Parts: sequence; C-alpha cells; structure tokens
Amino acid sequence: MTAEDVQLFCRGKIARYKIPKYVFFIDQFPLTGSGKIQKFKLKEMSLKLCEEQGIEVV
Repeated sequence: MTAEDVQLFCRGKIARYKIPKYVFFIDQFPLTGSGKIQKFKLKEMSLKLCEEQGIEVV
C-alpha cells in the first residue's frame, strides 16, 4: 500500500477537502499505560516526519 493508494481509495467516498494531503506509515502508535493512543505524541511524530521530508507545516 502506498500513500497514493490511500488517497485514491478516499476519492468518491468522502468530501474532496477531507482527503488527506500527506499520508505517513508508522510501525506502531505511541500508547499510554492503559493502551490508549497518545494523540499529542502522534502529532509530534507527524510534525517530525513532515520536517524530515521538507514539508512546510502552516
């Protein structure tokens, strides 16, 4: 699966403005002790990935 596959799958199923512009694949989610996803760490990871790929975050 590629990022383009995800975007193509979304076309026609959801509104155009909701289709993700960037898609990243990670091995595992950052979890709390109780097994919930740590959204703030996920956001930090995504910002770091954008920075590494030269994507300017607004």
